[in-house]
Amino acid sequence: MPNEKSIILSKYRLERAKEFLSSARKNLEIEEYKTANNRAYYSIFHAMRAVLALDEVDFKKHSGVISYFREHYVKTRIFGREVSDIITGASLIRSKSDYDDFYIAKKDEAAKQVENAEKVYKITKEYLHDIYRQNNFSTL
Repeated sequence: MPNEKSIILSKYRLERAKEFLSSARKNLEIEEYKTANNRAYYSIFHAMRAVLALDEVDFKKHSGVISYFREHYVKTRIFGREVSDIITGASLIRSKSDYDDFYIAKKDEAAKQVENAEKVYKITKEYLHDIYRQNNFSTL
């Protein structure tokens, strides 16, 4: 059972995911597609970390967060395989957007990344709110 500290941290991280999602949408609107890809990825990343907070685990590397999330939440079918596929795609595109000098981010690709981040945020939020309610903590 999660404790009060882990739930507070989880709520904080979920709020960060929401903020990054909002930024991704704004960047998409102003045609900053690389930045939209980055913000969409970080929305997904912080949503995963919000879930991991309940287990009182965290990792210094993104790969550790992703690996743990997949092992404990996708393989156990708490979250569907689609979420894992979205994480893989978002990580790859974020890396290209951030580090490949000549990568050209396209509108349709960035729009898909934002859409995927919205899906992950929604699914994660629903899961976490159920946990919060089960533990008598109010939702955000």
